[in-house]
Amino acid sequence: MSESSSASTPAPLPPGTRAPISPIDLLAFLCELFAFASLAIWGFALWPFPWNIVAGIGAPVLAILVWALFVSPRAVIAVHPFVRAVVELFVYVAATIAWWSMGLVWVGLIFGIVAVTAGVLAGRRRLA
Repeated sequence: MSESSSASTPAPLPPGTRAPISPIDLLAFLCELFAFASLAIWGFALWPFPWNIVAGIGAPVLAILVWALFVSPRAVIAVHPFVRAVVELFVYVAATIAWWSMGLVWVGLIFGIVAVTAGVLAGRRRLA
């Protein structure tokens, strides 16, 4: 094996360590948190009492559960990267639609663009 080909592949990390967090990873994490908060705001703001309590707590809890099962770095169920991307997109679309249904179309549109862009960049980095 030549020296140039070994320089192009990164060295494996020692056991018990992980790659450093990049700005893209941080942006993707902030998008996740914003999506969960968006679903909570939607539930508490748009539904009449007592359903606002159910929707305000249930919507983000359901999204967090789905995220933990399929998308998180330590996902409970290992799925194909395409399925992972679809589940991640589903959560982002739900948050975007929540903002649209509250009459804040621009917030939903900007969030959707930023979240999908961050998700694509983070996904490409994970697959590299």
